[in-house]
Amino acid sequence: MTGFLDRAKEVAQRGLDVGKEKVEEVQAQRTGHDLLRKLGAAYYAEQRGSGSHEAVDSALQALETHIRQHGDAFLRGSTPTG
Repeated sequence: MTGFLDRAKEVAQRGLDVGKEKVEEVQAQRTGHDLLRKLGAAYYAEQRGSGSHEAVDSALQALETHIRQHGDAFLRGSTPTG
């Protein structure tokens, strides 16, 4: 009986770990999309004359930092919902 309970606990823990990884992945993708949107908005504002090049550089640096930490899969994936 203890072997069964130990096995069930192990399987449940694995499921929790996989779920946590998926949540973290989705959060990283959303953050990446948000940073990409901010970069686009900063660039658009700069081109229209109402924004600065510094804002574009700042947004680009934030996006590049995110990509170094989490990868660039969000650039190839589908758009987020919500």
